[in-house]
Amino acid sequence: MSALNTDLYELTMAAGYFAAGKTDEIATFELSVRRLPPQRNFLIAAGLAQAVDYLSTLSFQREEIDYLRSLEQFKNTPPDFFDYLAKFRFTGDLFAVPEGTPIFANEPIAIIRAPIIEAQLVETYLLSTFAFQTMVASKAARCVMAANGRPIIEFGSRRAHSPAAGVLAGRAAFIGGCAGTSNTESGMRFGIPVFGTAAHSWTMAFPTEEESFRALQRLLGESTVFLLDTYDTIEGAQLAAKVGKPLWGVRLDSGDIAGLARQVRGILDRAGLREAKIFASGDLDEYRIAEFVQSGAPIDAYGVGTQLATSADAPTLSVVYKLVEIGKGDQVRYAAKFSDEKSTLPGAKQIYRSPTHDTLTLHNECKPESFGAPLVCPVMIDGIPLEMRSSITELKARAQKAIAALPKELLSLEPVEPYRVEISPQLLALAEEVRRQRHVVR
Repeated sequence: MSALNTDLYELTMAAGYFAAGKTDEIATFELSVRRLPPQRNFLIAAGLAQAVDYLSTLSFQREEIDYLRSLEQFKNTPPDFFDYLAKFRFTGDLFAVPEGTPIFANEPIAIIRAPIIEAQLVETYLLSTFAFQTMVASKAARCVMAANGRPIIEFGSRRAHSPAAGVLAGRAAFIGGCAGTSNTESGMRFGIPVFGTAAHSWTMAFPTEEESFRALQRLLGESTVFLLDTYDTIEGAQLAAKVGKPLWGVRLDSGDIAGLARQVRGILDRAGLREAKIFASGDLDEYRIAEFVQSGAPIDAYGVGTQLATSADAPTLSVVYKLVEIGKGDQVRYAAKFSDEKSTLPGAKQIYRSPTHDTLTLHNECKPESFGAPLVCPVMIDGIPLEMRSSITELKARAQKAIAALPKELLSLEPVEPYRVEISPQLLALAEEVRRQRHVVR
């Protein structure tokens, strides 16, 4: 990952901090989502592993430094700043909620505490990786809830916003509850089950549909899935019944999927293929899946592509990275924004979760047991990761357990009353004190 994969102003601010003699000031930034999309009752945090990788390896190459020297924006920069970049490493601390944790508006997903230049330079990457994977994991959780126990496969690489996004979408979707992905690199890198057989082009490449089915079956055996709708879905089902075992099942990708599933199920059952499964795909989302489930359509599993890998109904998150305190030695100054609709709370924070609500506190408050369990944990100290990571399967299991523990009304696909997030009196008092010091009038 290039250190220049960031916004220019992160680098100009870094040069400015250096020129102003602020290299020994320690800044704390919090990454959070300002507001949930209207279609989301909760989000699933994801992207932490990539954040740790990035922070652990971040450095500037000589050609990158030479490029910065050539830019007009750095003509007044002290030469020593470029020597500083040549030795740059992240030496700060990272605190975060574990991946797979449900989160809500204005709760810290991640907290960076580091020398101010280090803390500033990492903003763009952290916003990007947490926002994208949280967005996809949250969409996946909704699809999984809609399927009511039937497997969901992430199918969206070809519609993702880049090849790299397709790989990470597979990872995030699995954390959100999907059974696997069609992206083979995602499977290899993250240990996620991979799925897929053949496209319509396979069927069209043979003189007859039957020849294509038999060739696929010779290759895949019990993993065979016949794609039925290249020409005529019912005729394809009848042909699949004729070819028979071994096969895993058949796939429906277009048309009246619920109605066709019933007809296909009958054809397969009459041929003695009761164990063969019906897999549905084709522009699906959680709402269509819920309709199929409620209608009793005999569909055993679903593939969700574009809608999942792009989180099409909520393709962006209002994720922000805000300074909450800055210090030098024993002196700490708390920071907050008070602008309309973009205000923030000062001080590094902790989230406590009880069965009915969350409480947002300062990280060093004395908390009564009634506040519940703390969610924000140390992940890196002095630039060093603290412990071995959870496996991808453990992250998925954590998400499933945490989602099940949420109030039941939040599991609706429709918007409901927002989850209650209380702010501790001490945090409110600090915010009021910072507001007063800044002479901000309500």
